[in-house]
Amino acid sequence: MIKKTIFITTLLFSWAYGFSCTNFLAGKYATTDGSTLISYSADSYFLFGALYHYPAATYPAGTLLDIHDWDSGKYLGKIKQVEKTYSVIGNMNEHQLSIGETTYGGREELVDTTGLIDYGSLIYIALQRAKTAREAIKVMTDLVAEYGYYSSGESFSIADPNEVWIMEMIGKGPRNKGAVWVAQRIPDDCVSGHANQARITTFPFDDKNNCLYAEDVILFAREKGYFKGRNSEFSFSDVYAPLDYSALRICEARVWSFFRQVDPAMNKYISYVKGETKERMPLWIKPTFKVDAQKMKEYMRNQYEGTEFDMTKGVCAAPFGSKLRHSPLGFKVDSVEYMHERPVATQQSGFVFVSQMRSWLPNYIGGIHWFGVDDAASNILVPMYCGINNVPNCYSAKNGHLLEYSPTSAFWIYNQVANFAYGKYSYMMKDIKLVQTQWESDFQKFVPAVDKAAVNMSEADARNFLTSFSHTQAENSTAAWKKLGEYLLVKYMDGNIKKEKDGKFVQNEFHIPPGIIRAGYSDEILRQIVKENPGQRVKTEEEIKNRK
Repeated sequence: MIKKTIFITTLLFSWAYGFSCTNFLAGKYATTDGSTLISYSADSYFLFGALYHYPAATYPAGTLLDIHDWDSGKYLGKIKQVEKTYSVIGNMNEHQLSIGETTYGGREELVDTTGLIDYGSLIYIALQRAKTAREAIKVMTDLVAEYGYYSSGESFSIADPNEVWIMEMIGKGPRNKGAVWVAQRIPDDCVSGHANQARITTFPFDDKNNCLYAEDVILFAREKGYFKGRNSEFSFSDVYAPLDYSALRICEARVWSFFRQVDPAMNKYISYVKGETKERMPLWIKPTFKVDAQKMKEYMRNQYEGTEFDMTKGVCAAPFGSKLRHSPLGFKVDSVEYMHERPVATQQSGFVFVSQMRSWLPNYIGGIHWFGVDDAASNILVPMYCGINNVPNCYSAKNGHLLEYSPTSAFWIYNQVANFAYGKYSYMMKDIKLVQTQWESDFQKFVPAVDKAAVNMSEADARNFLTSFSHTQAENSTAAWKKLGEYLLVKYMDGNIKKEKDGKFVQNEFHIPPGIIRAGYSDEILRQIVKENPGQRVKTEEEIKNRK
């Protein structure tokens, strides 16, 4: 039997679990086609999944930009606007620059609530102002230096068609403008990941081509008393975001789930994520095979299947192998603290993407923002070209919200299917996967033809063509998901399963099913029922006859 999916910890829970996200990254020589890839799951119980759009614009001198905290919407202040901004679709701009993030929190005393720039604003302002990953790093670090950094510790994935970077940043405390940070370029033949825990440890000081950092990143740590060793021993993660057990099991374990799938040798780090050994996982690894965008989607759907952390096993999975773990993540029994496992694919995802950047195509064609809403395990990632003029209505932030249902909102339609499936997960996920696989297989066939057609058009015509294609795929796949939800309701109504043949329900001339499948429970569950309720045993005729 798979080991229980809860575990004990004597350390404090991180505040960030309500906003836990996951990023995976791949350099251009680590992919099958030479594209660069980053993925992002925006996970929060309070996030309405939508595809955001910032149109390209030109502003008169003296224009100011209002800044609102990405998580809360709180107004933070105004900053100077630049003269020209670029179009942004989701987390990718028209130059194929793409940015994701995960919050690691770090030292609480370094949060500066007087700063004007939060992590979300950093992302979307940089996407509007930068063309490359290096430019984005400069924009982001210049912004916090000038206006102050409002958020806690963040890890950023920053990529363009040629380079992939991880940047980790944390503030300097109340009324201390600026931030300390380190950015490292992922080798072109490697993959990396981060999931709510800072992962940059030691770094080279004299390799400006592959490593950038704040001038005072070490000096500040010395002044605060965080670090006393030699510069060569300085580890950003260990100094500014020290590991605890929950960071290992909840955060680093998600990176491990990715690494082990692209290199089986990484299985050995299970002892690290369980807190049994100290050797840290490397920041990046060279995969044993090359990955692609579709593979990256699959990695974002991981629920620890096939490991002792498997979310579809154990008492919390209930009779039908559900990965759903009701919040909060942490809980107490007899004053002892425990936690559920935390997988990559999680029910509280607002949206998920895999950004694919392709250097051999014009930028407005080369960038594909594979986008989906809600739980990655049960959604579809649809190709949104970075050169499109606007976003589909089904993904619009104005089409419903977290407290208002909309029948045309992809967020609500995908949530309907997922929430229904959690109750009979092992059965319904098979039906969901069939539809998911068919749609995403079709996308893989469509994209090369769309690329070829768009390349032979003027830029304006190509953008219109790509907009039409992206919108059509989004709306049609959302409609298909609505139909899937209706199908699942009919098939699994009241816990019974209607029989099918050749893709149709079996029925007689009166449209009544002549037979249904009563799924019942597994032998393991039945034995548990008997153990808990021995009095339920059916008495034999002999026992009835011999009643007193």
